[in-house]
Amino acid sequence: MKNQVIEILKQFGISESAITDQTHFTRDLGLDSLDTVDLIMQLEKEFGIRIPDEDYSKLTTMQGLLTYLEAEQAIA
Repeated sequence: MKNQVIEILKQFGISESAITDQTHFTRDLGLDSLDTVDLIMQLEKEFGIRIPDEDYSKLTTMQGLLTYLEAEQAIA
C-alpha cells in the first residue's frame, strides 16, 4: 500500500527519498490545495474507495494517510 502511495506522489515530482512516515504533504512536500484534491482523487481511483471531504484533515501526513487507507481496506 505504501509503495502505491509513493508511486502516486512521484507523479507530483516528489522524490521517494523525501517521503517518510512523518512527511507532511503541505508543509514538507509543498502540495497546495489543488494538488491535495488531485492526490485524493488518485487515491480514490487507485484503492477503489470514496474519501469524504470531512476526512481530508486526517490525510495530512504519510502515516495518517496509510492508517486511513488501512482502515478503509479493512471495512471494504
